[in-house]
Amino acid sequence: MWKVLLFVQKNLVWSIPAFMILGVLFGFNYDPRPLQQAIIPFTFLMVYPMMVTLNVREVFAGGDTGLQLTTQVINFALIPFLGYSIGQYFFADQPLIALGLLLTSLLPTSGMTISWTGFAKGNISAAIKMTVIGLILGSMATPAYLQWLMGTVVTIPLPQVFQQIIMIVFLPMLAGYLTQRLLIWKFGNPAYQKDLKPKFPAVSTLGVLGIVFIALALRAQTIISDPTLLLNLLVPLLILYAVNFVFSTLVGKLLFKRGDAIALVYGTVMRNLSIALAIAMTVFGAEGADIALIIALAYIIQVQAAAWYVKFTDRIFGKATEPTSARAATSPQTG
Repeated sequence: MWKVLLFVQKNLVWSIPAFMILGVLFGFNYDPRPLQQAIIPFTFLMVYPMMVTLNVREVFAGGDTGLQLTTQVINFALIPFLGYSIGQYFFADQPLIALGLLLTSLLPTSGMTISWTGFAKGNISAAIKMTVIGLILGSMATPAYLQWLMGTVVTIPLPQVFQQIIMIVFLPMLAGYLTQRLLIWKFGNPAYQKDLKPKFPAVSTLGVLGIVFIALALRAQTIISDPTLLLNLLVPLLILYAVNFVFSTLVGKLLFKRGDAIALVYGTVMRNLSIALAIAMTVFGAEGADIALIIALAYIIQVQAAAWYVKFTDRIFGKATEPTSARAATSPQTG
């Protein structure tokens, strides 16, 4: 089982589309409604393992204030409004899908931010800070952004949004931190870093695949009856990610050195799709499947784009000439 999880995790570019197809086939041939009972367990599997591997203390290390500030300005002053504008243009008469696109753009950074920064030989220490800061700020800002931008066309159950964010972000963050401290205390930091920490992203992958499977199964009848729906959803997602990649790359090249610029790109383009999916599927009831569909499709573009960007990093920023960090990402994580 463990080897299967590792294989799936290392091949997200294929495993996520495969589980989406399986979800559609299942939902078309069987009643998918009982699967809704598995949403909360799979949500836990998505979020908690990522929290165990986060080094929250990294956020308090100084030295890169300008980089961190620039990253979060892009994350919260640009990308949400880009996602909202694209949603209004393409889905003016489909507010639930527009809401899904907004959720996709609202929650920055994930474990993928750290992993892909490492693969591209960027500043991993800066990427860890971006992940922690983005996670906390995004969780606090999401209810306000949802109400402000979409509250007039979609009923935003703010108490439930706050409750679910506490349940799927802050409680797992606390539990993950306590688990991390317990493992380090019991086995020692070297054993934790080498043997235990690398295992958690694979568990998180299982949660992501489960939620993606459920989201597509619940919408299978609509997808089968209107196969052009997926294409209509992919186009605005491609625009969102393309603009994000281009803008962040230009800012990185103009303002920062190579390692910091790479961290900035992955700290702004990678979105926490796991938490966005969890909010969609747990807060909005039956409508959650409509909202979650475009978020699930975003996984395909995000993972593929991140992998291709690594291949072109040296052409864009030049080859690495200095060590970026003693910490190295070992495998792509979910997000």
